[in-house]
Amino acid sequence: MSPKKARLEQIQRVYVAMSGGVDSSVAVALLKKQGFDVYGVFMQGWMNPRFECAWKEDRQDAARVASILDIPFRTLDFSREYYERVISYLINEYKSGRTPNPDVMCNKEIKFGLFYKWAMTQGADYIATGHYAKKEGDGLFIAKDKNKDQTYFLWTLTPEIISHTLFPIGEYTKPKIRECARAFRLPTAEKKDSQGVCFVGEGSMEDFLKDHIATTKGDIMTSSGKKVGEHDGLAYYTIGQRHGIGVAGGGAVYYVAKKDSKTSTLIVAEGENDPILYKKEISFHSANWLSVKHPMFDKLFECEARIRYRAPLAQCTVFLDVGRLSGRVVFDPPQRAIAPGQSIVFYKNDQMLGGGVID
Repeated sequence: MSPKKARLEQIQRVYVAMSGGVDSSVAVALLKKQGFDVYGVFMQGWMNPRFECAWKEDRQDAARVASILDIPFRTLDFSREYYERVISYLINEYKSGRTPNPDVMCNKEIKFGLFYKWAMTQGADYIATGHYAKKEGDGLFIAKDKNKDQTYFLWTLTPEIISHTLFPIGEYTKPKIRECARAFRLPTAEKKDSQGVCFVGEGSMEDFLKDHIATTKGDIMTSSGKKVGEHDGLAYYTIGQRHGIGVAGGGAVYYVAKKDSKTSTLIVAEGENDPILYKKEISFHSANWLSVKHPMFDKLFECEARIRYRAPLAQCTVFLDVGRLSGRVVFDPPQRAIAPGQSIVFYKNDQMLGGGVID
């Protein structure tokens, strides 16, 4: 076998999830520069027909980047699966009075579920995404740009999936990514980051939920038992929410603290220091650990946890139940506005250990 042919056979194939944004665009460019056999893939999710969505423009941007970088490009239509696995989950969670995280479920079911499995059947050695996360071996670590770190959304991954996944931009800051995009002359270099939830488009989450959930109006009560207004439906409110509650007058500042589904009562905190907003102990379920062989995984261990995206890491002690799929967490100090249904993600020395769903 000639040396040239041997080198060609050693080239590893990677399928990159391209969203049409600058991050995944640069991920493609970096991988090609590193010598990988790169394929670009745009995934079409479910879009609410009532609201305008930019998915066609995003797909066009992804295709333009692929053309400039001279790589194969294709679109996968996961709209039906997205509705069945992500949207239905979201609706059912809101109906139950919880606040789900669609990004976590999208990663689990779509990007690192359907897309990962599809890519493996195509002969891929790896898949890659534009997530801000660092990989060392089969472990995930907080990205260099801590303000952009997205490991919070990746706690459902398994060591096997991680071993076949690349995160090319984890060692870069956002300004450096834009600088790279300009150097590669990519049309997405100055494109703004997407805001909000992709399937809602230009609408609001409340508008979306009103189309899918029949709610019951009820009273808004303070933690001291005073009625201060009426709400349109518990599903439309999030723990910790301050604006748009519908309580007027008096100069008081209220925060959503609790949702009582049995009485259809929305309980609000009177100011951000109201004790009802804070919890020292919570429980979680549906846990996933990236390595149960880690020596710290005993009946209890100390680490740091994040209770929502971009929340500061908080010191805590974790008490695991039998089977390690559920447990409870004691924080020091107590944490503010913990929302059932959101993810709690655990870290030690910047390594993401795993996570679960807050009860």
